[in-house]
Amino acid sequence: MVPMKTHFDHEKLDVYQDAIGFVSWVDELLEKIPKSLAVYNQLDRASTSIPLNIAEGNGKYTAAADRCRFFDIARGSALECAACLDVLVAKKRIDSADAGKAILVRIVSMLVGLIRSTSGSRVYENPLLIVRNQYDCSAIGIRL
Repeated sequence: MVPMKTHFDHEKLDVYQDAIGFVSWVDELLEKIPKSLAVYNQLDRASTSIPLNIAEGNGKYTAAADRCRFFDIARGSALECAACLDVLVAKKRIDSADAGKAILVRIVSMLVGLIRSTSGSRVYENPLLIVRNQYDCSAIGIRL
């Protein structure tokens, strides 16, 4: 990916740059998939949500909770993208999701770092465990 010229603080973040790279990767993938599949729009929206929420969260200076909330939404969107890729593999629309998931693991890891640095009282989770087992809440430290 060609480095973009930065004008705003969020553009300097590695996680934002990776999220933009993932959007480009997804766009190329979506060109090969029928628009009629429900996962098509879901993956398009979720991938777009990642950099948008990173930018919005990074722009919040008034409250750490606001920043954390947007970074958490971006993390959730990244996990949603991982699930969309799983669906495409299950439906035999793609052979492997490994390349996309490798980008997503890096994004989720950086987002967890931003969340940790933003909120001292948050329950922390292992991003690799989240990607592998996103529906087992006890495994990722979420208290219900």
